[in-house]
Amino acid sequence: MNILVINGHHYYPFSEGHLNKAMVNVASETLTALGHSVRLSSSEDYEVAEEIEKHQWADVVILQSPVNWMGVSWKMKKYMDEVYTAGMGGELCAGDGRHRDTDDQYGTGGTLSGKKYMLSLTYNAPKEAFDDEGQWLLQGKGVDDMFLPMHLNFRFFDMEALNTFACFDVMKNPDTENDKIRFKAHLESQLGG
Repeated sequence: MNILVINGHHYYPFSEGHLNKAMVNVASETLTALGHSVRLSSSEDYEVAEEIEKHQWADVVILQSPVNWMGVSWKMKKYMDEVYTAGMGGELCAGDGRHRDTDDQYGTGGTLSGKKYMLSLTYNAPKEAFDDEGQWLLQGKGVDDMFLPMHLNFRFFDMEALNTFACFDVMKNPDTENDKIRFKAHLESQLGG
């Protein structure tokens, strides 16, 4: 398979991007060892037409991203605004799918049918903050609930989700080596055969 891995990190002095870069490296090494062709992209340095071509080339897109204020970084949002908007002429989707005088539904114009995507996220939040109605902030919501808008973006292109991967508590209680081991196993289970 052809797999595109996008590093959605944005540099901050307190968060220089080492973990997300390490996870991109785990993905590249693991997927290459499994026999896949891997191409890398970054939300910090890209060319719009090349990114559209990479999305068309890929059978699977993996977004490796830190979670900043309950979503992707502003640089990843900028990447999406530029690349995904430029791809609305049929490269990624044919507009929003609707046509005048038809009953086509909004969001049905995706042209990447049969392709898949995976979210791999790094959270400062501890794992216990999710899927527990007793937790004050998220009130029982899970990782995929928080990232519904991102899932909808890929669905807009008619892509199918693979299981999301997440690292938790990465700033206050990091467990980087185990996170890399877990991610390798996740990739093998999702894309190994």
